[in-house]
Amino acid sequence: MKLIDLSIGYPQGKSSRVVMKGINAELHKGRLTCLIGANGAGKSTLLRTISAFQPKLGGDIIIRGRKLESFSREELARLIGVVLTERPSVQHLTARQMVAMGRSPYTGFFGRLSDEDNAVVTESMRMVGIEHLAERMVHSLSDGERQKMMTAKALAQQTDVIFLDEPTAFLDYGSKVDTLQMLHQLCNVEGKTILLSTHDLELALQVADELWVMTDDKVTTGTPDELSADGTLSRFIDRPGLHYDPTARTIRIIDNK
Repeated sequence: MKLIDLSIGYPQGKSSRVVMKGINAELHKGRLTCLIGANGAGKSTLLRTISAFQPKLGGDIIIRGRKLESFSREELARLIGVVLTERPSVQHLTARQMVAMGRSPYTGFFGRLSDEDNAVVTESMRMVGIEHLAERMVHSLSDGERQKMMTAKALAQQTDVIFLDEPTAFLDYGSKVDTLQMLHQLCNVEGKTILLSTHDLELALQVADELWVMTDDKVTTGTPDELSADGTLSRFIDRPGLHYDPTARTIRIIDNK
């Protein structure tokens, strides 16, 4: 996927509120890309725009050589899987039944699962390590288990590209690490292309293959090493009380007394 001079924001009557313009970036197959930025920078707006959940204001989003708006909803459901921050508000569904909903782009009007569909659901749960949760009710799952379930649902769509909005929100530290390592493995082993937004900077710096750094006026892209070397990460992170060490890729709290 390529973003070419993309402008994002919200229509407001006859005008628009522009969040950011002139975004140029590219996602690469088999790479885990982390989108970082301050609250209000527009991370969710960008994710929703490139997921076709809301219209762009300008520029182009290219996937498989075509503009995003040229795809039908059915085609997009087979190209892009999306996992949002909101917790699923469902009752009386098991984890397996929720994951199976990822097969809806393939099951037709009545939604009946074939043997092949069931095999895909089983494999998707295995890939994220939740086979043992198959018969658990969704409401009984922990936040970490629920996040893995929703990732398995996206995998069951069998899309090459997966977007996740704050997948480590609400998780304890160990679950954050497990989730990011699992997503990284899906890229490296399964060849998925994954873009996720996160506020967990230090984990992103250690796990991400590439970073999209969103500031007030632009998105800067590159590997953690590249963005450490050119000062992008220091400019993004450094402030009174905080210092980014580009050599160790760590963030230190500084006593300014």
